Order: sequence, then C-alpha cells, then structure tokens
Amino acid sequence: MISLVWWRKLGRYERILIILFLLSLPLVNPWVRGDGVGYYAYARALTLDHNLQFEKDWLHANPSFRSSRVDPDGRIHADQYTVTGHLDNHFTIGPALIWIPFLAIAHGTVLTANHFGSHLAADGYSWPYLDTMAIVTALCGFAGLLISFQLARKYFPERWAFLAVLGIWLASSLPVYMYFNPSWSHAQSAFAVALFLWYWDRTRTVRTWRQWCLLGLMGGLMMDMYYINVIFLLLPAFDIAKKLSLAMRQTSSFLNHMKKPACGSGLFTVALLIAFSPTLVTRDLIYGSFFATGYDPNLWHPLNPSWGRVLFSSDHGLFSWTPILFASLIGLIFLWLRDRFLAATISVAVAGFYFSIAAYVNWDGISSYGNRFFVSLTPVFVLGLASLLSAQEKLWRNRNSAIAVASAVLVLFAVWNFGMMFQWGMHLIPERGSVSWSEVISNQVRIVPSKIAGSLEQYFTGRHGLMQRIEREDLRQLGEINDSTAQPARAKE
Repeated sequence: MISLVWWRKLGRYERILIILFLLSLPLVNPWVRGDGVGYYAYARALTLDHNLQFEKDWLHANPSFRSSRVDPDGRIHADQYTVTGHLDNHFTIGPALIWIPFLAIAHGTVLTANHFGSHLAADGYSWPYLDTMAIVTALCGFAGLLISFQLARKYFPERWAFLAVLGIWLASSLPVYMYFNPSWSHAQSAFAVALFLWYWDRTRTVRTWRQWCLLGLMGGLMMDMYYINVIFLLLPAFDIAKKLSLAMRQTSSFLNHMKKPACGSGLFTVALLIAFSPTLVTRDLIYGSFFATGYDPNLWHPLNPSWGRVLFSSDHGLFSWTPILFASLIGLIFLWLRDRFLAATISVAVAGFYFSIAAYVNWDGISSYGNRFFVSLTPVFVLGLASLLSAQEKLWRNRNSAIAVASAVLVLFAVWNFGMMFQWGMHLIPERGSVSWSEVISNQVRIVPSKIAGSLEQYFTGRHGLMQRIEREDLRQLGEINDSTAQPARAKE
C-alpha cells in the first residue's frame, strides 16, 4: 500500500525512468576485476573476515590483476605489503560503505540457506554476494541519474531534464561502470556527487544548522568514493564567500550576518570529517598515516598538464570517445542565463576537476572506457545537456519539432556509444592506449552490426564463458604492451 501511494506521487517522467531501469537490470554483470578487486576487498574482508587483510582477494583476483602482484606459485610479492604489514590497497573504501549493509544481508541469507541444506560458498565470491554487489552499484548509478533529473528540472522543463538523463545514461561512460564493471567506484561516485550537488543547491539560499550537518555528511561520503571529489567542496565555500561579501557591505552588522554562516561551516566541517573518517582510519591502518593515500605524489605534474589530450586524444579522450559530453559542457553557457551563481560555481568546480585529471600522469585512465574519471561529473553533464536542449527549443517552430530533433540527435549519440562500448568490451579495439579512428569507424559500420546480436545472446545465456574469453584477450593485449619497448612505464591502475 505504501509503495502504491509512493508510486502515485511520482511524476510521469520519473515513472518512465524507473521502469527503464528495472528493464535494464538483466544487464548487470556480477564481475570483480581490475581496480574492482581493491574496492570490493574492503567490503568482503570487513563483512566476512572483520579485518583489513586482503590476501584472499588478491589470490582470488582475475589474472590481469594478479599478474603483477602474485607469483606463479600463488605467493604474493613482498613489495605488495606496506610498513604496517597490510597489502597495498590504495583504492577508496567508499563503494564498500554502500555495499557492506547489503552484503551482510546476503551473507546471512547464504548461511541460513546452507543451514537448510543448500551448498552455497559463504566466502564473498559466490553468486549471492556478487549479484548483490552488482545490483547495488546499478542502483547507485540510477539514483545518481534520478537525483540529477530532480536538479535539472528545477531550472528547465521536465521534458528536457528527462531527455538529458536518457542522453547521459545511454551515451556516456556511465553505463560501463554501472552495469559491466560494477565493482569499480565510478557509478557510486556519480551518485555521491549528485546527492551533494542537489542538496547544496536545494539549501544554498538559507541553510539551517541541521542542513549544514547533512551537507557535511554528504561531502564526506562523496570524498570517500573518490578523493578528487574534494573539488566540489568549493561550492559551500563559495556560499560562505558570497555571504561574507554581503556582510562586508553592512559593516554595522557584520558580526551578526556572519555568525550563522560561521557556525554552519563549523558544523559542516565536523560532519565532513565524521563521514570521511572511514577513509582516514583505513589509511592509517594500511599505510601508517591518516593522510597517506597510497598514490605516489610524483604521478601529478601540475606544471605540465595534458590539456588537449584529456579531451580529444584517441587514447580515451573525453570528447572523442563520448562526444555528447561536449554538448553537455556547452550547455553550461546557457545555464548562466538562468542562474549566474550556479553556473559560475559549477564551472569553477568542473575546471578544477579537469585540471586535476590533466595533471595526472595516467590521465587516460589506463584501462578505461572513454575517460572514466569524469563519470563523477554525471549530474553536471545532465544539467548542462538539459540547459542546451532547452535553449535549442527556441530554434524551432513548435515544441514537437524541437523534441523530435533533439531525440534523433540523442539516438545517434547513443548508437555511437553502444558501438564503441561493444568494440571496447569485446577487444575489437585496444582496452589500453590509443585507438585507430579509421578502424573504429570501419568496425562501427561493418563488424558491430553483424556481431552484436550474437554477443548479446551469449552475454545473457553464457556470460561466464564470455567473461573468461574477454579476460584472456585482455591478458594477451596486456602482454603485448609489457613486451613492447616503445611503451613507457605506467603507474598502477
């Protein structure tokens, strides 16, 4: 009854999005590989072993992850251990914080089922655990999209907010990390940033002390997911700066005007540190310092950023691989006409995020679909695309023409993206490094249409075998990279 009342309160577009998400759930791929081994290790070890010893996870990992960490006899290399005797797990604990409650339920269910005669492995790797992890990740990605819809429709008509969500959902890097690689952190990061951005915008005019605390908790969770999300803390900082500027114009009551924002920012900081404490504690336990990330600071070159390659390179360039995101960022120009403060603050945050990635030596994400780092900006892309779609409506004689043209263009973006995802996932193009655009276009026209149906059938009916074949091909390509003297040494993924 409660669910029926809730459903009736939803708008038409929200219902459509929920139905589409439910229909997409068979796409979730309960697979832990690559970076996902490190992320999932926190959830499995804490839920089942109640510690931060990750040996089981390293030994159980996919071959390409194990190849540089475990010798052929199954012994973990000594250089994998830190000064505290823990394995070097530099990945963030944020995704595990979301998975753990659900994995605990799955573990209890497995133990109960085994008590009544089932024979499920209660080790964190059998299907109840991995399916749970994958579904929760998909839910996080969808929640991020739904929250982004709520934000976009505040400033633009619902029809454009809806189409913007569909565009980013289908034509960006998000679906790879929402469905195909669910053990990575990007879908959860998109959710956390969307939640923080939405709540910051909702409360930025007048914010109570309770709301400052909630915003701080959301900010800490956002940083737990991905360290670079700290850039978005600029948004409440701009709030304080704006109030400070207004207070300085009224010198007679300066202290009265600043008292509440000062107290609020203090509460925000305390709540932020509380929510970020899981990261601080795990850094101390693993590396012996609350402020050690596990990443080499020499991996950042702020004086020599790769400005253009991050966006346009054939090596996982943001716009070259997922061109819809170029349109999304152009849309921020039109957002300026609706709300200058919102457009300015978001643009500064995006610029800071962009600089942080451009200054990183592995700006291409190494093994990445598109530029995966920017998945965190999903709510910004939705907002920008909604802004652009709303602006283009004025070019047409009527609303229906505008919707038809916009929908057709978004379909083209989505078709391109599905073809690219298929090529990347099936190793028709290299998973790492640059691609040949002539080969990509040729594959899009000749190979993808003929092979995608059979591969999708295998994805649904023989997924385990398909994943093994993909992993073998990945090992082959990785071996070719390692054997090539022309390739520079790369940092760990």
